[in-house]
Amino acid sequence: MHATSTRISGYSLAIDTSAGTSVAVLSMGTVLAELNFPEPMTHSERIGAAIEQVLADANVRPSQISQVVAGVGPGPFTGLRVGLAAAQFFALGAKADLVAVCSLDAIALDYFAANPGSKALLVSTDARRKEVFWASYQAVTNGIPVRVLGPSVNKPEDLNQFIDLEEHERTDLVVRAASLGQIAFSQSLTELGPDRDLTPIYLREPDAVPTKPKKVSG
Repeated sequence: MHATSTRISGYSLAIDTSAGTSVAVLSMGTVLAELNFPEPMTHSERIGAAIEQVLADANVRPSQISQVVAGVGPGPFTGLRVGLAAAQFFALGAKADLVAVCSLDAIALDYFAANPGSKALLVSTDARRKEVFWASYQAVTNGIPVRVLGPSVNKPEDLNQFIDLEEHERTDLVVRAASLGQIAFSQSLTELGPDRDLTPIYLREPDAVPTKPKKVSG
């Protein structure tokens, strides 16, 4: 769900825990500070201190944040919910606008920025269980990656059923929250505005499934 176009004033805080942990502070789409930790499985230990650090590095107070940008995946259940909870908690405390960006879009933005002549891109990240999360893109328009297919989750050997792998460049870049913030700013300049649907993109059931209670006879 997109909102009507709203120009963002003040500062933005972007958060993503779809793979590693990434946070950034931006002003009108310009990155002021960012921290990126590629290691998965440490989101809850890092996220609070990382947010405090980027705010300090950018010399920005929490009350100055007018927009919080959350990466909504795709990603594993446990990792995604840490970042989304942090984004929602911060936005509530700061009375900031809360918007969502697909995490794979951030990778596409960075790749096209470094390779401006590229026209077809396959972005994939580790989904565990010998699968990948993926999406395909066709350049960037007005600062927003143009997604053609996805996001989806499949085994790597099955991707050729959906796209022509020979015609797509591939990248192993990581998700940067800074790029999420830049996309959200670009979206705020469009008629549709930024996406406010914070529904996480899991694409499959959680890795950890609660054990069903055993029946007790008697």
